[in-house]
Amino acid sequence: MSPTAHAVTLTARRSARLVSWARAWRAGQVSFDEAVDALTAAEPEQHVEGLPGTWRETELRKALPSLAKLHPDEIRLVLPVPGDPRGLPGPGPFTERALLSGEAVVASRLGFVPEERVHTSGSGDTFTTVQWHAFELPQAPHGVPPAVNEADGALSLALAEATAALVRLDVAQWRPELAGALQAIRKPTAESDLPAGFAPRARRLYARACVLDRVLSLANQAAPGGALNTLEMRQREEALRPLATACREAIVAACNSPLE
Repeated sequence: MSPTAHAVTLTARRSARLVSWARAWRAGQVSFDEAVDALTAAEPEQHVEGLPGTWRETELRKALPSLAKLHPDEIRLVLPVPGDPRGLPGPGPFTERALLSGEAVVASRLGFVPEERVHTSGSGDTFTTVQWHAFELPQAPHGVPPAVNEADGALSLALAEATAALVRLDVAQWRPELAGALQAIRKPTAESDLPAGFAPRARRLYARACVLDRVLSLANQAAPGGALNTLEMRQREEALRPLATACREAIVAACNSPLE
C-alpha cells in the first residue's frame, strides 16, 4: 500500500476530529487529557503555529487551552471547496488556506487549518507530522449548521444515485495496491466514531460519511481509474461530485450537531 493510500485509511479529516473532541471537552463530556490522547493517538507529532500571543510554534496539547473559554457551539467544522466557501469568514489568509486544504476549524475568532508534512530520516524512512496554522479572525463567522436528519437523507439519496458508478470503480481496476486500502477502510475504527455527547443519529451519520469520504479520496488518487477516455473520466467525475458534496455536508452536520 502506498504511503498516501495508507494515510487515507489511517485518519478521518483532521479538522473533524479536532472539532468533535474539542466540543466534547468543552461540554464536559470528556476530559482534557482524553481529548488530547484521542487527537494525537494516530499522529502524535502535531504542532500549532501563528497562535495569537505566541511567537513560535507549540505542541497541540499546549495550544488547546486557547479554546478553554469557548462554548461548544462556538467551535465548528468547515469543509470548503472552490465555489462553496460556506462557513468561512470572507476573503483573507485563513479563507485562502482553508480552501486550499479543503478543511478548517472555526473557533469563535480563531481559525485553524491543518497541513500534513512528510519528512525523510537519515536512513531513508518517511514519516509525517501535522502543522496547524492558526489565524486570528476579524469576527466570528455566523451560520446555521445543516440539520443531521436533512444531511442524512441527502447522503442516502446521493449514494443511491452514485451506486452504479461506484460499482464500476472497483479498486482492483484502479490500482491493485489500493485494494488493501479499501478493505482497511471498511473495518470499523475509532477514527470513524464521535466522542461521548453526540446523539446516536449523528454518530451513525458520521461513521457512514467518513467511510464514503475516504473511498472518494482513494478514487481521486486513482484517477483516471478504469475510465478509457476523456468522456468517461468526465462522466465519472460528474457522477461522484454530488456524493462528495453530500459527504462533506454530512460530516459537517454530524460534527457541528447539538450535544446531548
